[in-house]
Amino acid sequence: MEVRDYFSFLADQVHSVVAATVDDSGLPATCVIDIMDWDDSGVYFLTAKGKSFYKRLIKKHVVSITGMKGEDTLSRQSLTLRGTVRELGREPLERIFEKNPYMASIYPDEPSRESLTVFQLFKGTGEWFDLSEKPIRRDSFSFGGMEEEGEYFFITDRCVLCRLCYSKCPQKCIDISRRPAVINQENCLHCGNCFDTCLARAIVKKKK
Repeated sequence: MEVRDYFSFLADQVHSVVAATVDDSGLPATCVIDIMDWDDSGVYFLTAKGKSFYKRLIKKHVVSITGMKGEDTLSRQSLTLRGTVRELGREPLERIFEKNPYMASIYPDEPSRESLTVFQLFKGTGEWFDLSEKPIRRDSFSFGGMEEEGEYFFITDRCVLCRLCYSKCPQKCIDISRRPAVINQENCLHCGNCFDTCLARAIVKKKK
């Protein structure tokens, strides 16, 4: 999937997501928001200026949002975006209300919408996790000029092909047909079993 497909997934298929910010004490604070729109440069949501959520956004300018879709655990797809937001103000409101007509039942007229303001999450990283596929599928990406972050397990040339890592891998996502063995990153749970099991100490953590 392309980055734009992930943005569309959040706005058009999930819509309501959990948003995490940081409060004045440095503690995490969460709330549920709707992703109102998206384009190739990011996703859009709104809030009212009287809310604590608004105050946290304008003070830190960062947010992490997670949404998921599926009837049960083994049919779920989830997406997390984290990064930098900017306030766009009221200019996009008309477009957002046209795309999300249910908002008119909450804020029925112009006077009731005076406190609303739009934010865009425009720069950050994302992680996709799909439990509906076997083996599971994950993907990570960046957008808006942000460098991709995170760590992954990697098998070095110290591998003796003992296959212990494969025996402990819950997704069997390690290719043991070659030496050194290779971890298929798109199917890895990041559980660490292979790292803990390897007697040759051939498995290391690398930063992306």
